[in-house]
Formats: sequence, structure tokens, C-alpha cells
Amino acid sequence: MDGDRQRWRRCLLGGAVFAVCMAGTTLPTPLYGLYQEKFGFSELMVTVVYAVYAFGVIGVLLLAGNASDTVGRRPVLLAGLVFSAAGAVCFLCATGMGWLYAGRLLSGLSAGLFTGAATAYVMELAPSGGASRATFVATAANMGGLGCGPLLAGVLAQYAAWPLYLPFAVHLALVAGSAVVLARLPETVRERRPLSTVRPQRPGLPPQVRSVFAPAAIAAFVGFALFGVFTSVSPAFLAESLDVHNRAVSGLIVALAFFASTAGQLAVGRVGVGRSLSLGCAVLLLGLALLAGALWWDLLALVVASAVVGGVGQGLAFRGALSAVAAASPPDRRAAVISMLFVVAYTGISLPVIGVGLLVGPIGLEGAGLVFIACMAVLVVAAAGYLLRRPARAHA
Repeated sequence: MDGDRQRWRRCLLGGAVFAVCMAGTTLPTPLYGLYQEKFGFSELMVTVVYAVYAFGVIGVLLLAGNASDTVGRRPVLLAGLVFSAAGAVCFLCATGMGWLYAGRLLSGLSAGLFTGAATAYVMELAPSGGASRATFVATAANMGGLGCGPLLAGVLAQYAAWPLYLPFAVHLALVAGSAVVLARLPETVRERRPLSTVRPQRPGLPPQVRSVFAPAAIAAFVGFALFGVFTSVSPAFLAESLDVHNRAVSGLIVALAFFASTAGQLAVGRVGVGRSLSLGCAVLLLGLALLAGALWWDLLALVVASAVVGGVGQGLAFRGALSAVAAASPPDRRAAVISMLFVVAYTGISLPVIGVGLLVGPIGLEGAGLVFIACMAVLVVAAAGYLLRRPARAHA
């Protein structure tokens, strides 16, 4: 019993380190308006800066998504914390757009190192028989951390001094504490090999994962696409269309989507892995409809409702996807397979965001958002139809 308690404590500490890293990736969200005033760039550039992060994630996942299976979890996660700290330093030193691009790229590299490795690490730190709870800890740390970033930055930017500097200084302190915690946690990879043996992974999956991976990847793409657009452009919509200039409120609304995702993930235990994927798509469709209403009628209440409902749908779909993929993966390929799932997810978080940014100029922010919603609705319906015909099977 004491051994199990200690392992759960380690699992939660690993989740806390995961959350700190992910919080750093969304920290700039409520600050983009201030950067626009300071450097004078367009809404398109906001979406490009945001998407640079996703490209960094995808690049690392493809080139070194399997690194922690080879050299161990802790060395990879420590490298991720170094990149996270370097990204914060870039924002602290920002005197032009180049610094923002560099900071977002470094944040993407840190997230790319963390997503697959930290998810596998948190699950491996848990006691045997605790896979379901450990999966929730990992996904909640991921989404909860992403939600804490804009909330922390928004509150500090609105109510404290140095709004473009203090959030990143606080994050640096949290990263330093996380490095100390990580140094005290045990390694979970037993047979480690030198870094020189790590090779870029070609897109490919073990045969036993393929039937599970397809519906999981569809659900992950849809959910992350909604989050990407909501995170990158909602602060501008709140300020321009709803006259909401309080950065703490903007950060809170974005954070609600990620916190609701955590609630959706928690509900998977009752709903079941197989049903959570199709149900998540249905709830995502409702969230898109609420967001369309918010854009059409300029209603703050509908923006909040779309954040909560869309977040719950994303959480249902994403935890179901992650549970199914992780359970079907062989242990020595688990981090690599999880990384491939995140490659698909972060493709969803980058390309649609740039598309919205390109449309803002000719048709405005509301029009671009409505076009995005229409495209995503078609994709959600297609994904739900696929999942109904070929439901994901629950694995032990």
C-alpha cells in the first residue's frame, strides 16, 4: 500500500512538471494584443506566430518523437525544460517579431519533447493496475497546463506591473522548480541506449495499432483545430467585437476551454473509451454551433458557452483517443506511437489557424471564423460517421 502511495505521488509530481511545461506554451495568448500595439503587426501575423509553435512540435515529434524510448524519459524531459526556459527568455528580450518567432519555435520544441515522453512517463510512474487513472493524470496535466498559461498571463498582465515581462519571469521560476522535481524522480526506461542510436521516425505504426489509430487521429485533429483557432483569435474577437479589453477575462475564457477539456476527459471513465470518441465529436459539433452563434450575434455568453462545450467535446474525444492508442501500443513503441497521434493533432492546431489568418483581411474576423466553423462542421460530421461505422474498440 505504501509503495502504491509513493508511486501515485511520483505520478502526480510528473504530471505537475508536464503542466508547467505546457503552461509556458500558451502563456503569450492574452498578450498578443499588447505585442500588436508594440510592434504593429496584423492579425495574420498573430496566427503565423501561433502556428510556428505547432511546426516546432511536429518537427520534434517526427525527428525525435521516439527519443525517450531510447535514451530514457528524464533526459528528454530535462531537455524540454531547457527549451521552455529559452523560449521564455526570448519573450523577455523581445524587441521585434524575430524574437516572438524564436520564442514560439522554442516553445514548440519543448512541447514536442514533452508530449509523447511525458505522457508515457506519467503513465509508467503509476502503480500497476492504475492505467486509467494515470492516463487521466497525463491528459489533465497536458490540458490543465495549457489552460493555466493564458489565465496566469492574463491576470498578471491586467493587475500587475510589467505585463510583457512578469509572466515569463514567473514561468522561468516554475521551470527551475520543475527541473529540481524531475531530477528526484526515477527513470522508467530500463534498457537505455546512446543518443546516437536515435533515428528520425518515418510515419508508420505497429500493425496492432493501425485499426485503433485512424478514428483516434480523426478525433484528435478536430479537437485540436478548434482549440487552435479559439486560442489564437478569440482575444482579438473579444476586444474588437465585444469591447472586452480586460486581459484577465480574455485569459480566463481561453482557459475555460482547456479546463472543460479536463472535465470531458474525466467523464470518459463513465462513458467508456469506445463511445467517447463518437460522443466527443457530437459535442464538438455543438460547440462549433455555439461559436458560430457568438460570431453572428456578438454575444459574450455564447463565446463562454462555446469554450465550455467545445472543451468538453475535445476532452471526451482526446482522452478516448489517447487511451485506445496507448493500450494498443507495444511498450517499447508507446512514446513513438503517442507522438504520432500528437503529430496529427498539432497539424490540426496549425494549418486551420493560418487559414483563418489569411481570411481575416478580405472578409473580417467574424467571416473568417464562420468559414472555419463550416469547414470543421463538415469534418466533424464525416469523422462521426466514420466512427459510427467503425467504432474504436476499448482495450484493457
